[in-house]
Amino acid sequence: MDLTALLLLVAFRHRIKEADIGAGIAAFETIIGHKLDEGEFRDAFACAVARGDLRDPVRLLPGSLQCHWHVELTPQGANTVRTLLRDLDLPAISPANS
Repeated sequence: MDLTALLLLVAFRHRIKEADIGAGIAAFETIIGHKLDEGEFRDAFACAVARGDLRDPVRLLPGSLQCHWHVELTPQGANTVRTLLRDLDLPAISPANS
């Protein structure tokens, strides 16, 4: 499975909200159980954002004093993941969204 697909699956199953991208990558690595090349992760993330599957990860929420780094699927990204799960014959129930 390529890193972009893995990123989408993790975003579907887990909520990642961290102070910055370094902490976000560390959280992602904890979830998948191994280290990643930061450049490859950034490329996969940028690809998913460019395709419209993930929202821009940096946001300043109303009333916030600092930005946070989020991994969040767009509606298109959720559909992409559901197709991927169907192709992999995995359940589409997302603990992060239930």
